[in-house]
Amino acid sequence: MLNKRIIINVGRQLGSGGGMIAKMLANDFHYTLYDKEILNLAAKESGFSEKFFEQNDEKGRLLKSLFHMHAPHISDNNFYRSRFSEESLFQFQSDAIRKVAKDGGCVFVGRCADYVLRDFEDVVNIFITANIEDRIKMVRERHQCDEEAAQKIINQKENARSSYYNFYTGKKWGYSDNYHLCVNSSLLGLDGTVEFIKHFIMCKYDGKE
Repeated sequence: MLNKRIIINVGRQLGSGGGMIAKMLANDFHYTLYDKEILNLAAKESGFSEKFFEQNDEKGRLLKSLFHMHAPHISDNNFYRSRFSEESLFQFQSDAIRKVAKDGGCVFVGRCADYVLRDFEDVVNIFITANIEDRIKMVRERHQCDEEAAQKIINQKENARSSYYNFYTGKKWGYSDNYHLCVNSSLLGLDGTVEFIKHFIMCKYDGKE
């Protein structure tokens, strides 16, 4: 096992199994996994409802409907608009990520965590991809839909995900230069990919299996 507690950030293509791989890594290293949990933490830190963060989660667009909602506890509409801007929500989320990452021993899924934690030490940034046929198959099983619908889901969600990442980081989502390791999960399967990543991390930090 590793001789230090590190931070593992997992970016992923839709249908690549990246979320499951992140969970398996967290279990094997006995780390805490943060996926949508970050939204709840950000909501608590900001004092605002978690649903606002969910509506904006990795979508990269303004919360248009938000500004038409009734907010009896806030009388200043300009304040309401500014505090709930997309940039403010991203900052609240980033603050939550940085707070829980201070002691290491965690795995983050998406949410630009690789960029948010760019000045942290002992961080491993990983991107999971997969062959399109396997990704479509996984999305079809998850959503109980046909191939055409699955392809549409992949395109829509990945366009939103990449726009979000590109806007806030100034980088290109999925480009190998942004990560320490990019892995095609179709080659080794989920279990094999997890073992490959674990071996990479062990070698990087000179740990012992």
